[in-house]
Amino acid sequence: MRTYKDIEYNLTKRKRKTASIYIERDGSISVLAPESWSDLQIEEVLEHKRSWIYRGLAEWEDLNATRVTREFVSGEGFLYLGSTYRLHLVEEQEDPLMLKNGYFCLRSDSVDQAESVFRQFYKKKGITRIPDRVRYYESKMGLSAGQIRIMDLKNRWASCSKNGDLNFHWKCMMAPLRIIDYIVVHELGHLVHANHTNAFWDLVDKVMIDYNERKEWLRLHGAGMGL
Repeated sequence: MRTYKDIEYNLTKRKRKTASIYIERDGSISVLAPESWSDLQIEEVLEHKRSWIYRGLAEWEDLNATRVTREFVSGEGFLYLGSTYRLHLVEEQEDPLMLKNGYFCLRSDSVDQAESVFRQFYKKKGITRIPDRVRYYESKMGLSAGQIRIMDLKNRWASCSKNGDLNFHWKCMMAPLRIIDYIVVHELGHLVHANHTNAFWDLVDKVMIDYNERKEWLRLHGAGMGL
């Protein structure tokens, strides 16, 4: 963690021409900068973007004011593909967690490991569904991704590696399918454009004309997608 005046930020340097600043989903500030940039150059960007950073942090606080804290008790609601399912504790069933008859059924002997069990459920579902959505949009965009992984990405919904591998947060499986599709198209776009330039958004727009609406949904509701 670095500090410039009253701004704390995480710095990552890569082979790129310009710097980008992000307000992460946990409220932290990340800076991506060219490998050759000095501390002074980075601080000049932070100073220039100071007002934008303050606005972004204020907006983050507003959006996270209603963050949901869930408990693993009967009747609690948990998300899957945009719908809420109540938790029902059961004494016996084959798997620790199953979605059946309109309920998340959690075996009572797995309550102590419930968070891990839920994560594994979302990962398993993601491995089944997300690669199919990637392949579908690959054909529409004329692109080809590398490996597809479902994992814990901390503060990002997804990421695209330098060699074209796509990683998706298991929390994506809490979102409606149309939002998952937006995340998929977004990351496929990064196979062509590493940064969020006009050219990047033009590419996304060609495939998904209502991407702004889906992007806004994720911004407004993302804080509620958690355990």
